[in-house]
Amino acid sequence: MTQLQIGPHAVWPPVVLAPMAGITNAPFRTLCREFADGVRGFGGRAPDVPAAPGAAAVPGAPDVAAADPPGASDVPDAANPPGSPGAAPAVRKGLFVSEMITTRALVERDAKTMRLVHFDAREKPRSIQLYGVDPATVGKAVRMIADEDLADHIDLNFGCPVPKVTRKGGGSALPYKRPLLRAILREAVSGAGALPVTMKMRKGIDDDHLTYLDAGRIAVEEGVTAIALHGRTAAQHYGGTADWDAIARLREAVPEIPVLGNGDIWSAEDAVRMVRETGCDGVVVGRGCLGRPWLFGDLAAAFEGTGAPAAPTFREVAAVMRRHAELLGEWLEDEARGVVDFRKHIAWYTKGFSVGSEMRRRLAVSSSLAELDELLGALDGDQPWPAGADGPRGRTSGRDRVVLPEGWLDDPQDCAGLGADAELDTSGG
Repeated sequence: MTQLQIGPHAVWPPVVLAPMAGITNAPFRTLCREFADGVRGFGGRAPDVPAAPGAAAVPGAPDVAAADPPGASDVPDAANPPGSPGAAPAVRKGLFVSEMITTRALVERDAKTMRLVHFDAREKPRSIQLYGVDPATVGKAVRMIADEDLADHIDLNFGCPVPKVTRKGGGSALPYKRPLLRAILREAVSGAGALPVTMKMRKGIDDDHLTYLDAGRIAVEEGVTAIALHGRTAAQHYGGTADWDAIARLREAVPEIPVLGNGDIWSAEDAVRMVRETGCDGVVVGRGCLGRPWLFGDLAAAFEGTGAPAAPTFREVAAVMRRHAELLGEWLEDEARGVVDFRKHIAWYTKGFSVGSEMRRRLAVSSSLAELDELLGALDGDQPWPAGADGPRGRTSGRDRVVLPEGWLDDPQDCAGLGADAELDTSGG
């Protein structure tokens, strides 16, 4: 399999971290990137993470900055792709996308939004996902990103199924209005200049209102660089089974640009199987990495054919949990707030392990790193990776109906009544 090309950026392995509200902030992206780059691993595969800038380096840790200096090419040796005999050593990469950024909030320089668009110096390419329903506002946001060098890649959200988004005509509801979709894409591509613009979408609103094939052709015509398809409708939300056949159909319908598949990737084997069965050019991983940031190391190994990495013991998982909470505290500039924000991850990290209901409760109300250390240290760290710990995590239910603006489905060509007042004013979760 060849590397994934997103504009000027060669992405290997061909894996993208899906934007998830309240999850894919800078600390979580750091963890995922460390595993993907081989900086952090289990069972002796790799040394621990390097120290934060200004701190003493961890003994034996590779110098990531030296291995991948500023200005270095993102493009692996085309004659010897990663994993092939004779290939030059390469720092493992993926594409790690920010939380959803609302175009209105970005243009208005909302304080929370400006924090969310801040990237670590080692994050490259820097990827921002934008949400918007007004072409003019989307255009302003994209030009702001390009003019102020806020990112290297822009992804547009046409896949979110939550009611607060779809009731405004946004997310997975928007592609039904074909002229509006085209107008937004045209403004975004025009305003982005040299920055590549991609889009993420669902199959449609429901089985009676599928939009993905029309949306794919519009995207090609308007200069979008790549498309990601979640193989579910908005009505399915996160329930049922993702339709990988739809990903294959989209791949056939838009041969001009890369197509990425999303939905029901819980393991590296799932990702490889999706590529093999659909012919897609790469995968987008969302809920599969909840409590499993090391999945990106597994994915790198799977696509490079180097064998499955060792599964972690609970002690190793606990070390990742602790680092995650610490990173959140540093990012929020408040240790207690970081630990509180980390609480939502605890059930995902500990799934399948013998923890006990009382200990889970205590972990879920912890409020300091010292308390977290004490609780995690009281558990059996030698527990091996439990059978059945993989599989669905996060939201798994469908919805009875999709919340839409009144009369939304009457005419796919009628876009009257939509404008800047339909924009959300906050970003992320």
